[in-house]
Amino acid sequence: MKDLQDLLTEGPVGRHVLVRADLNVPLDDGAITDPGRIEATVPTLTKLVEAGARVVVMAHLGRPKGAPEAKYSLAPVAEKLGELLGRDVALAGDLVGSSAHQAVAAMSDGDVVLLENVRFDARETSKDGAERAALAQDLVELVGPDAAFVSDGFGVVHREQASVYDVAKLLPAYAGDLVAAEMTVLRKLTEDPERPYVVVLGGSKVSDKLAVITSLLPKVDRLLVGGGMCFTFLAAQGHPVGKSLLETDQVDTCARLLADNGDKIVLPVDVVCAAEFAADSPATVHAADAIPDDLMGMDIGPESVSRFAAALDGARTVFWNGPMGVFEMAPFAAGTRGVAEAIAAGAAFSVVGGGDSAAAVRQLGIGEERFSHISTGGGASLELLEGKDLPGIRVLEGQA
Repeated sequence: MKDLQDLLTEGPVGRHVLVRADLNVPLDDGAITDPGRIEATVPTLTKLVEAGARVVVMAHLGRPKGAPEAKYSLAPVAEKLGELLGRDVALAGDLVGSSAHQAVAAMSDGDVVLLENVRFDARETSKDGAERAALAQDLVELVGPDAAFVSDGFGVVHREQASVYDVAKLLPAYAGDLVAAEMTVLRKLTEDPERPYVVVLGGSKVSDKLAVITSLLPKVDRLLVGGGMCFTFLAAQGHPVGKSLLETDQVDTCARLLADNGDKIVLPVDVVCAAEFAADSPATVHAADAIPDDLMGMDIGPESVSRFAAALDGARTVFWNGPMGVFEMAPFAAGTRGVAEAIAAGAAFSVVGGGDSAAAVRQLGIGEERFSHISTGGGASLELLEGKDLPGIRVLEGQA
C-alpha cells in the first residue's frame, strides 16, 4: 500500500490531488460543536499544500437522501478547514457540476478546493457498481487523468462508495497519514496485543456491537459493558431494568454470552436513574439488580466506576468504544468521565475507538494526549476489530 510519503517523494507540485477526507462533524444550528475530524485531516492536507499540490477535497456531512439539502452543506466545514489550514478554502457549489469545474480550473499550486457534499449525488452510495463507477469517472474528469487520489477518511474506509473505493481504481492511490496511522494502531490491537487486554464497550444497543463482542471475547482478558447496552445484559441475568433501554430480542443472546464468558464480562453494579430522558430530571442511584419500574438508567453509578477502574488497573492494552451513559447531559456524565479518567491514568496502550467516545473525551475536557490514540472512525474501527474486510483499504492494497 503506497502512502503519502510515496506521493510526496514523486513530487506533486502542480498536480491535482483528490483527497477523500472524513469531515462529518456534528452541528448545532449550523455551528460545528466538535471539529475533531477536521483537525485530524489537517496534517495530510498541509503536507500536500506545502508540496505545491492542487488539493481537491471530497467529504460528506450527515445523511442527505442523494440530493442537495441546505442543512447538510459543507459551508461551515470549509470555513473551519480554512481557519485550521491558515488559507482560503474555496467551496464548490456542487460535486462534479459547473461550479466544481470552474473552481478546479481556477486553482494554482497550493490551493485547496472543497467539493460540496458527496452524498448530494445518489451515485455515491449506490449499490449499483456501474452507477458508482460513473460518478468516480466524473470525479476523474474533474481533476484530470494525471491526478492522484489520497484516502484520508478512515471513518469511511469500511464503505464501498464511489469517493472511497471506485475512484481509487481509476487514479494512482495513496493512504493519507491519518488512514496509515489508524491501520497501524488498530492492527496492533488485532495481531498481538500486550496483556492484560481490556475492552470497554458502551453505547445504546447490544445489536450494534454484537459482532465485535463475539469476535473480541475469545481475545480479551476482560470486557467491561456500560451504556444503554448494559441493560439488556442485566435483563439477561433476570434483573428488572425499569424503563431503561432494552432490546428484548437480544436478551437470550446476552444470556448465552454471559453463560459462556461470565469470567470475562464485567457489568455495572449500580446505575444512575431518572424518570425522564432530560437533564433536569432528578437523578438517583440504584443497585443494578433493583432498578425501579418507573425509572430509566442514564449512567453507570459510582460503585460501577470503581469496579471498572479496578478491572482496568494493570491493563497493558485498552480499547474503548462507546460512552457509559448520556454524557451530553451533565448529571449523567460522571460514569463516562470516571472510566475515561481511569483509562487515561493507566500505563496501557490505550485506544479510543472514535464516534461518541472521542466526542466525550473532548466535551468532558480530558486531555487527548493522555490516550495513546483517538480514532476518527467508530464504525471502521469496530469492523476492523471484528475481522471484517474494509473495501477502502483493500483497494489501496491493490486487491479490488
